[in-house]
Amino acid sequence: MPSNKSAALDKIVADAHRNKDQREKGYRERALKMYPWICGRCQREFTRTNLQELTVHHRNHDHDDNPENGSNWELLCLYCHDNEHQRQLEAGNSGGEKKQTDSATHNPFAALGDLLKK
Repeated sequence: MPSNKSAALDKIVADAHRNKDQREKGYRERALKMYPWICGRCQREFTRTNLQELTVHHRNHDHDDNPENGSNWELLCLYCHDNEHQRQLEAGNSGGEKKQTDSATHNPFAALGDLLKK
């Protein structure tokens, strides 16, 4: 039998999933009624048989921003949607600036010349 903390956590997770599913269902249905079933990037067309591969992308990446006019939505196929989010991750969510990383300071070949002379 799960502990009270575990049961409470399970309930929180289940509620979060249910709320997310309900929220997505609402804006997805509205977006599919509002826009043609075509990917906004690759222009692939969709029918009822493959409609599950067409997603609703939030242009400003805020899934809670769902205006009635659909101005924050864009229909994208699974591949273009994944690509859009990958580009956002690579940009580091910092307005397109690349993060600067520290370079290595150790040079394993520093003494290679001396070793080769021996």
